[in-house]
Amino acid sequence: MRARAKYAVIYRHREEYSVLVMCRFFSVSRSGYYSFVKNLNRPEKDAALAEKIRNQQDKCFYTYGYRRMWQWLKNSEAICHNPKTILRVMKKYGLLSEIRRRRRWQQMGQQLHKYQNLLNRNFHAEAPNRKWVTDISYIQTKQGVLYLSMIRDLYDNSIVA
Repeated sequence: MRARAKYAVIYRHREEYSVLVMCRFFSVSRSGYYSFVKNLNRPEKDAALAEKIRNQQDKCFYTYGYRRMWQWLKNSEAICHNPKTILRVMKKYGLLSEIRRRRRWQQMGQQLHKYQNLLNRNFHAEAPNRKWVTDISYIQTKQGVLYLSMIRDLYDNSIVA
């Protein structure tokens, strides 16, 4: 039988028998029992702390790790806990930060058709609508990926489309 289970039995029968006698019977220390009793209300404390952590993680899109969360709690909320306590609560309630995975680099020239370089780094046009350039930007949002593609006239750098 584990010590926690023994402490729970002692706690359940503390009114009927002496704590000292039960600790000797189960061969556990009295200080361990009283430490167990002291930590009985820990889930309520953990739940209150987890709620503050959850609110902050929602605001920062789950980018804070336990060290940064510890700093935020200490500086903004004036809550002083050990960083390991913050880590334990974040693990228990599933509030750990989301780790961004690195994307593998791909060389596009080998996979797709390669077009000729018609501009040859000459980004000046003599008249409007002679040279247009474009580029695609990928913008990562919470809803997904947005694609931004603009067409620019090199004569006066105006956006055509």
